[in-house]
Amino acid sequence: MNGPLTILGIESSCDDTGAAILRHVPGARPEILSNVVSGQTALHADFGGVVPEIAARAHVEKLDPCTAEALGRAGVTLDGIDGIAVTAGPGLIGGVMAGVMFAKGLAAARGLPLIGVNHLAGHALTPRLTGDVAFPYLMLLVSGGHCQFLRVDGPDDFVRLGGTIDDAPGEAFDKVAQALALPQPGGPNVEICARDGTDRIALPRPLMDREGCDMSFSGLKTAVLRARDAALVDGALPRAARADICASFQAAMAEILARKSRRAIAQAGPVTTLAVAGGVAANVAIRAAIEDVAREAGIGFDAPPLALCTDNAAMIAWAGIERFRLGHRDGMDLAARPRWPLDAGATPMLGSGRKGAKA
Repeated sequence: MNGPLTILGIESSCDDTGAAILRHVPGARPEILSNVVSGQTALHADFGGVVPEIAARAHVEKLDPCTAEALGRAGVTLDGIDGIAVTAGPGLIGGVMAGVMFAKGLAAARGLPLIGVNHLAGHALTPRLTGDVAFPYLMLLVSGGHCQFLRVDGPDDFVRLGGTIDDAPGEAFDKVAQALALPQPGGPNVEICARDGTDRIALPRPLMDREGCDMSFSGLKTAVLRARDAALVDGALPRAARADICASFQAAMAEILARKSRRAIAQAGPVTTLAVAGGVAANVAIRAAIEDVAREAGIGFDAPPLALCTDNAAMIAWAGIERFRLGHRDGMDLAARPRWPLDAGATPMLGSGRKGAKA
């Protein structure tokens, strides 16, 4: 379909329920008419991480009101929707199933096309939603459940160059926050704490001596635990020590991602842009380090607005539009998937993070 499209996007892969309305006219920039996100931070606060069963029940409760709110904010009804794009994986299977079943029900009831979207493709294609980035480009997808370098050659054409072999960066941020008695979600609170500290603690940069773009963050997390224990005074961690540990951890994370980005650029071949997306891309220090790498390489840099770095339905709607224009449609047999690699030919990544399976 080459005419104007108005797509409803549905996202429920982890602990954010999202619904968004996106409109696109060929030759014009996409227009986000609404983008509603209902978070679950309070529901999981006492558990130190996302509880899949709690998350799934919350999605079931929130999908209907979030969709109604998205339609209301956009000023459209379901009669004005051309199709429904829904995250079909990867992610926590209960939440993914809730979203897929909800989208199937709407599609069947209204006779609308259904487009299953890979959640990672939503992140990876966001630069084309917000920045009109041309193929091929290099994407660093860095979030709570995933971390990988992708060469993006088309809406359905991804080549994975490397990724984490254990913890994802966002998961490491959460675990560090928990170890330092900081509130969840860990990423924003570690970043805030780091502002009052200095990068004075020697922390490892794992896999820097290994060729390629694979990364490891488990050892860095363990080193933070040791630094915390060494800084205790009468069983308590002084505020200044906590800030220095956060600053040192953030600096190590930024350096690892920057140095591996240089290798990914060299490995990718000609690309127009180095883009970064995912929740950890909201970290200002990490963004700046990766932007410096792109500048050094003489290529463009793109990072979505902070609100579109974390999980949201606008990116799912856009990925749905990209697939829809290629002729993709899904039937009522669309399956929810806990794992769904973007590059099906690549060797599966090792490990499985607390916030979702690696892919």
